[in-house]
Amino acid sequence: MRRWYQTLDYVTIFLWLTLVVCGLVAIYSTTHGPAAEFLPTSVRQNFYRQSMWLGICSVGIVIALLLPVRFFQNTAYLFYAGSILLLIVALVFGKEINGAKSWLSFGPMSLQVSELAKVGTILGVSQLVASRRGTQSDLRFALTMIVMVLVPAALIVLQNDAGTALVFIGLIPVLLFWSGVPYLVLMLLMAPAVAGYLSVVSMPWAIGFSVLFGLLLWWQTRDRKMGLLGLAAAGGTVAAVSLALLKVLQPHQVARIVSFTDPSAQEFRHGVGFHLVQSLAAIGSGGLTGKGFMQGTQTQGRYVPEQSTDFVFSVIGEEFGFIGAGLVLVLFAFLLVRLIRLGGQMKHPFGMMVAAGAVGVYLIHIIINVGMATAVLPVIGIPLPFISYGGSALLAHTAILAVAISLHMRRDDLSIYGFYT
Repeated sequence: MRRWYQTLDYVTIFLWLTLVVCGLVAIYSTTHGPAAEFLPTSVRQNFYRQSMWLGICSVGIVIALLLPVRFFQNTAYLFYAGSILLLIVALVFGKEINGAKSWLSFGPMSLQVSELAKVGTILGVSQLVASRRGTQSDLRFALTMIVMVLVPAALIVLQNDAGTALVFIGLIPVLLFWSGVPYLVLMLLMAPAVAGYLSVVSMPWAIGFSVLFGLLLWWQTRDRKMGLLGLAAAGGTVAAVSLALLKVLQPHQVARIVSFTDPSAQEFRHGVGFHLVQSLAAIGSGGLTGKGFMQGTQTQGRYVPEQSTDFVFSVIGEEFGFIGAGLVLVLFAFLLVRLIRLGGQMKHPFGMMVAAGAVGVYLIHIIINVGMATAVLPVIGIPLPFISYGGSALLAHTAILAVAISLHMRRDDLSIYGFYT
């Protein structure tokens, strides 16, 4: 029997640490650059606070590696229930920061419980899949999994944090796919997301996609009802998005969604569109090798907002250029591929689903955050994993990774027929 240090995935830990260090470099630049003296003291302390969280997360990884593998599965539902309870407590008694009432204060420390809920949800869904093997084709199984994800998402929406709730929604197709749900169910789930995006970009494209999707579903199943269901799912989303843009959402919310289609338009030049233009200018002006550490003009001049969090990728692109930004994306790609490999090597569905959840969370965050910085997606406030400033996000993302590494490290102790030993 191999010892634990012989099966520990050092490569994944190295990728995690490298990404966190890249984030610390970017955060230091935004808080200690030429204009740092004009920043509030609390902002100038971000680098040191993030370094403290790195230490906490490092201890957390060690603890996760020392825990017996049975611990995570036996407590999965408890973690899920605890995360739901924390979301409710935050909704009632929480502290409001940046418009979102999703924070709980513990003395001098504040935690964003919506970030921690990602860990509980992934563990809970993973245990559901492990306990109901062989029922993946059952519609009730898929609906149960969807409800388990939608409950925390709904509570987070009530906390006025739609961006984080979107991450939970995006997790649904990823978890369903890895759990073995039939691909037709996945198609029905993915179509509304694509149709909703296209309805913002181009209404004719959205309508055309809805019709084509209905025809494709009918051709695949030879069932006219399935074709009509597909058309209704996609077309209904187009209608819902149109109604939301016209009647439901507030003007500033509509501006955030629509401005990414043309951020330089006159009506957006002094709002969110201005921020997108400045972010694009920062990334584009970085060229191949960048302007140098703490030498960015758009970022150091404070033209780009939320540089340590939402637009941290703009800082990397301007100061380290295409090479620096590309290197960060390559590191993320290696991490995702590594996690997929870890999941494939674990025989038990609980371990596979935890790895899948980690891949889903990271991928959604990367796509949305980089998409915001490059004006491909609307500005909705999603941090870049391990890079953006934020102790709660770093703790949650590291916890998911630590559990996956721990389960993989002891993969020889598991059985596909029962629980971890």
